[in-house]
Amino acid sequence: MRSTKRRLRSTTFRTIRRIFDALDYSTLGSVYCDEGGDAFWKVKRGPCRRLGIKLAEALMARLKPDGRSLYVGAGVAEIPLLAMETLELGREVTAYNLRADEVAVLNQACKGLPFEFAAADAGTAPGVFDHLWIVSVLNDPERFPDLAALSYGRADPVTFDPKKFAGERRIVRILADRCLRKLALPALVTTSTEELVWIAEWCHRRGIPYRVGDERYPTATVGDPVCFVRIGSTPHPSLSPRVRGEDETTGLTL
Repeated sequence: MRSTKRRLRSTTFRTIRRIFDALDYSTLGSVYCDEGGDAFWKVKRGPCRRLGIKLAEALMARLKPDGRSLYVGAGVAEIPLLAMETLELGREVTAYNLRADEVAVLNQACKGLPFEFAAADAGTAPGVFDHLWIVSVLNDPERFPDLAALSYGRADPVTFDPKKFAGERRIVRILADRCLRKLALPALVTTSTEELVWIAEWCHRRGIPYRVGDERYPTATVGDPVCFVRIGSTPHPSLSPRVRGEDETTGLTL
Protein backbone atom coordinates (compact mmCIF):
# COMPACT_ATOMS: atom_id res chain seq x y z
CA MET A 1 0.00 0.00 0.00
CA ARG A 2 2.85 2.37 -0.77
CA SER A 3 1.88 5.82 -2.06
CA THR A 4 3.81 8.69 -3.58
CA LYS A 5 4.72 11.27 -0.93
CA ARG A 6 2.73 14.49 -1.13
CA ARG A 7 3.34 17.74 0.71
CA LEU A 8 0.84 20.14 2.22
CA ARG A 9 0.52 23.58 0.69
CA SER A 10 2.12 26.46 2.57
CA THR A 11 -1.33 27.93 3.26
CA THR A 12 -2.41 24.71 4.96
CA PHE A 13 0.80 24.70 7.03
CA ARG A 14 0.06 28.23 8.20
CA THR A 15 -3.56 27.36 9.03
CA ILE A 16 -2.47 24.41 11.17
CA ARG A 17 0.08 26.55 12.99
CA ARG A 18 -2.55 29.24 13.59
CA ILE A 19 -4.94 26.68 15.09
CA PHE A 20 -2.29 25.30 17.44
CA ASP A 21 -1.35 28.83 18.51
CA ALA A 22 -5.01 29.60 19.26
CA LEU A 23 -5.70 26.55 21.44
CA ASP A 24 -6.46 27.09 25.12
CA TYR A 25 -3.76 24.82 26.56
CA SER A 26 -4.73 25.62 30.13
CA THR A 27 -8.14 24.03 29.63
CA LEU A 28 -6.69 21.20 27.55
CA GLY A 29 -4.23 20.45 30.34
CA SER A 30 -7.05 19.61 32.71
CA VAL A 31 -8.77 17.51 30.04
CA TYR A 32 -5.74 15.38 29.22
CA CYS A 33 -4.06 15.17 32.64
CA ASP A 34 -5.14 14.84 36.26
CA GLU A 35 -2.16 17.03 37.11
CA GLY A 36 0.77 18.57 35.26
CA GLY A 37 -1.29 19.51 32.22
CA ASP A 38 0.66 22.70 31.50
CA ALA A 39 3.95 20.80 31.45
CA PHE A 40 2.39 18.08 29.29
CA TRP A 41 1.39 20.50 26.54
CA LYS A 42 4.63 22.44 26.78
CA VAL A 43 6.38 19.23 25.77
CA LYS A 44 3.76 17.75 23.42
CA ARG A 45 2.53 20.83 21.55
CA GLY A 46 5.34 20.99 18.95
CA PRO A 47 5.67 17.23 18.33
CA CYS A 48 1.89 16.91 18.13
CA ARG A 49 1.79 19.45 15.31
CA ARG A 50 4.86 18.14 13.46
CA LEU A 51 3.96 14.46 13.65
CA GLY A 52 0.36 15.30 12.79
CA ILE A 53 1.50 17.06 9.63
CA LYS A 54 3.69 14.10 8.67
CA LEU A 55 0.77 11.73 9.13
CA ALA A 56 -1.55 14.10 7.25
CA GLU A 57 0.78 14.02 4.26
CA ALA A 58 0.88 10.21 4.35
CA LEU A 59 -2.91 10.05 4.54
CA MET A 60 -3.36 12.63 1.75
CA ALA A 61 -1.61 10.30 -0.70
CA ARG A 62 -4.11 7.54 0.14
CA LEU A 63 -7.42 9.42 -0.04
CA LYS A 64 -9.46 10.53 -3.02
CA PRO A 65 -10.85 14.08 -3.22
CA ASP A 66 -14.48 14.78 -2.36
CA GLY A 67 -15.04 11.75 -0.13
CA ARG A 68 -16.26 11.50 3.47
CA SER A 69 -14.29 10.62 6.60
CA LEU A 70 -15.50 9.63 10.07
CA TYR A 71 -13.13 10.49 12.96
CA VAL A 72 -13.79 8.71 16.25
CA GLY A 73 -12.36 10.29 19.41
CA ALA A 74 -10.81 13.19 17.46
CA GLY A 75 -8.81 15.73 19.47
CA VAL A 76 -5.78 17.97 19.20
CA ALA A 77 -3.71 15.34 17.39
CA GLU A 78 -6.25 15.10 14.59
CA ILE A 79 -6.24 18.82 13.70
CA PRO A 80 -3.62 18.51 10.92
CA LEU A 81 -5.53 15.58 9.41
CA LEU A 82 -8.86 17.41 9.41
CA ALA A 83 -7.26 20.52 7.92
CA MET A 84 -5.59 18.48 5.18
CA GLU A 85 -8.76 16.61 4.21
CA THR A 86 -10.93 19.72 3.97
CA LEU A 87 -8.46 22.31 2.66
CA GLU A 88 -6.35 20.12 0.35
CA LEU A 89 -8.79 17.45 -0.86
CA GLY A 90 -12.17 19.13 -0.43
CA ARG A 91 -13.45 16.21 1.60
CA GLU A 92 -16.22 16.22 4.20
CA VAL A 93 -15.07 15.25 7.69
CA THR A 94 -17.19 14.31 10.67
CA ALA A 95 -15.22 14.45 13.92
CA TYR A 96 -16.62 13.10 17.20
CA ASN A 97 -15.30 13.51 20.74
CA LEU A 98 -17.30 12.79 23.90
CA ARG A 99 -15.28 15.25 26.02
CA ALA A 100 -17.37 18.42 25.78
CA ASP A 101 -14.69 20.65 27.35
CA GLU A 102 -12.16 19.67 24.72
CA VAL A 103 -14.69 20.04 21.90
CA ALA A 104 -15.41 23.62 22.98
CA VAL A 105 -11.69 24.50 22.94
CA LEU A 106 -11.16 22.84 19.55
CA ASN A 107 -14.12 24.52 17.88
CA GLN A 108 -13.09 27.92 19.21
CA ALA A 109 -9.60 27.54 17.73
CA CYS A 110 -10.97 26.16 14.42
CA LYS A 111 -13.68 28.80 13.98
CA GLY A 112 -14.22 29.74 10.34
CA LEU A 113 -12.73 26.55 8.94
CA PRO A 114 -14.74 23.93 6.98
CA PHE A 115 -14.84 21.44 9.84
CA GLU A 116 -15.90 21.26 13.46
CA PHE A 117 -15.96 18.78 16.31
CA ALA A 118 -19.12 17.27 17.78
CA ALA A 119 -19.51 16.29 21.44
CA ALA A 120 -21.62 13.28 20.49
CA ASP A 121 -21.59 9.54 19.91
CA ALA A 122 -19.77 8.65 16.68
CA GLY A 123 -22.10 5.69 16.30
CA THR A 124 -24.90 8.13 15.44
CA ALA A 125 -23.02 9.65 12.49
CA PRO A 126 -25.37 9.76 9.48
CA GLY A 127 -24.54 8.52 6.02
CA VAL A 128 -21.68 6.40 4.72
CA PHE A 129 -17.94 7.02 4.60
CA ASP A 130 -14.92 5.89 2.59
CA HIS A 131 -12.44 6.52 5.42
CA LEU A 132 -12.56 5.75 9.14
CA TRP A 133 -10.08 7.19 11.63
CA ILE A 134 -10.12 5.23 14.89
CA VAL A 135 -6.86 5.65 16.82
CA SER A 136 -6.32 4.92 20.53
CA VAL A 137 -10.05 4.33 21.07
CA LEU A 138 -10.45 0.56 21.19
CA ASN A 139 -7.47 0.19 23.54
CA ASP A 140 -8.13 3.18 25.81
CA PRO A 141 -6.61 2.20 29.20
CA GLU A 142 -9.03 4.45 31.10
CA ARG A 143 -12.09 2.85 29.57
CA PHE A 144 -10.73 -0.67 29.04
CA PRO A 145 -8.06 -1.21 31.71
CA ASP A 146 -7.94 -5.01 31.57
CA LEU A 147 -8.04 -5.21 27.80
CA ALA A 148 -5.36 -2.50 27.47
CA ALA A 149 -3.12 -4.23 30.00
CA LEU A 150 -3.24 -7.44 27.96
CA SER A 151 -2.85 -5.57 24.67
CA TYR A 152 0.28 -3.74 25.83
CA GLY A 153 1.79 -6.78 27.53
CA ARG A 154 1.37 -5.37 31.04
CA ALA A 155 -1.19 -7.85 32.37
CA ASP A 156 -0.24 -9.46 35.68
CA PRO A 157 -0.98 -13.22 35.44
CA VAL A 158 -1.65 -13.33 39.19
CA THR A 159 -4.24 -10.54 39.37
CA PHE A 160 -5.60 -10.49 35.79
CA ASP A 161 -9.40 -10.90 35.78
CA PRO A 162 -10.55 -12.81 32.66
CA LYS A 163 -14.21 -12.02 33.34
CA LYS A 164 -13.56 -8.28 33.28
CA PHE A 165 -11.49 -8.69 30.14
CA ALA A 166 -14.29 -10.67 28.46
CA GLY A 167 -16.75 -7.87 29.22
CA GLU A 168 -14.43 -5.22 27.84
CA ARG A 169 -13.74 -7.33 24.75
CA ARG A 170 -17.45 -7.60 24.06
CA ILE A 171 -17.85 -3.81 24.27
CA VAL A 172 -14.87 -3.18 21.97
CA ARG A 173 -16.26 -5.57 19.37
CA ILE A 174 -19.54 -3.71 19.45
CA LEU A 175 -17.90 -0.30 19.17
CA ALA A 176 -15.77 -1.43 16.24
CA ASP A 177 -18.82 -2.84 14.47
CA ARG A 178 -20.87 0.34 14.91
CA CYS A 179 -18.17 2.34 13.12
CA LEU A 180 -16.96 -0.13 10.50
CA ARG A 181 -20.47 -0.89 9.26
CA LYS A 182 -20.71 2.77 8.17
CA LEU A 183 -18.05 2.24 5.51
CA ALA A 184 -18.89 1.92 1.82
CA LEU A 185 -16.40 -0.65 0.55
CA PRO A 186 -13.71 -0.48 -0.63
CA ALA A 187 -12.58 1.88 2.10
CA LEU A 188 -9.58 2.98 4.12
CA VAL A 189 -9.18 2.62 7.89
CA THR A 190 -6.53 4.52 9.84
CA THR A 191 -5.86 2.87 13.18
CA SER A 192 -3.10 2.06 15.66
CA THR A 193 -1.15 -1.17 15.43
CA GLU A 194 -2.55 -2.13 18.85
CA GLU A 195 -6.13 -1.84 17.56
CA LEU A 196 -5.49 -3.53 14.23
CA VAL A 197 -6.59 -6.91 15.59
CA TRP A 198 -10.15 -5.60 16.09
CA ILE A 199 -10.34 -4.35 12.50
CA ALA A 200 -9.00 -7.68 11.25
CA GLU A 201 -11.46 -9.64 13.37
CA TRP A 202 -14.40 -7.61 12.04
CA CYS A 203 -13.32 -8.36 8.48
CA HIS A 204 -12.78 -12.07 9.22
CA ARG A 205 -16.27 -12.39 10.67
CA ARG A 206 -17.77 -11.10 7.41
CA GLY A 207 -15.37 -12.64 4.94
CA ILE A 208 -14.20 -9.19 3.83
CA PRO A 209 -10.66 -9.06 2.42
CA TYR A 210 -8.26 -6.43 3.77
CA ARG A 211 -4.67 -5.37 3.32
CA VAL A 212 -2.43 -3.70 5.92
CA GLY A 213 0.17 -1.19 4.77
CA ASP A 214 3.80 -1.71 5.73
CA GLU A 215 4.43 1.86 6.91
CA ARG A 216 4.06 2.90 10.57
CA TYR A 217 3.70 6.49 11.75
CA PRO A 218 4.35 7.70 15.32
CA THR A 219 1.90 9.87 17.24
CA ALA A 220 2.76 12.44 19.90
CA THR A 221 0.01 12.37 22.49
CA VAL A 222 -0.36 8.61 23.03
CA GLY A 223 2.58 7.07 21.20
CA ASP A 224 0.80 4.15 19.49
CA PRO A 225 2.13 3.69 15.92
CA VAL A 226 -0.50 4.31 13.26
CA CYS A 227 -1.05 2.22 10.13
CA PHE A 228 -3.40 2.17 7.14
CA VAL A 229 -5.74 -0.70 6.26
CA ARG A 230 -7.51 -1.15 2.93
CA ILE A 231 -10.82 -2.94 3.45
CA GLY A 232 -12.40 -4.65 0.48
CA SER A 233 -9.04 -5.33 -1.21
CA THR A 234 -6.53 -8.20 -1.29
CA PRO A 235 -5.89 -9.55 2.24
CA HIS A 236 -2.50 -9.24 3.90
CA PRO A 237 -0.82 -12.70 4.02
CA SER A 238 0.36 -12.27 7.62
CA LEU A 239 -3.18 -11.78 8.93
CA SER A 240 -4.98 -14.91 7.81
CA PRO A 241 -6.68 -16.56 10.85
CA ARG A 242 -10.45 -16.36 10.77
CA VAL A 243 -12.51 -15.57 13.85
CA ARG A 244 -15.99 -16.96 14.38
CA GLY A 245 -18.72 -15.24 16.32
CA GLU A 246 -22.09 -13.55 16.23
CA ASP A 247 -22.67 -9.86 15.57
CA GLU A 248 -23.79 -7.78 18.53
CA THR A 249 -25.63 -4.46 18.79
CA THR A 250 -26.19 -2.13 21.71
CA GLY A 251 -26.62 1.51 22.59
CA LEU A 252 -23.01 2.02 23.71
CA THR A 253 -21.40 5.35 22.93
CA LEU A 254 -18.07 6.09 21.30
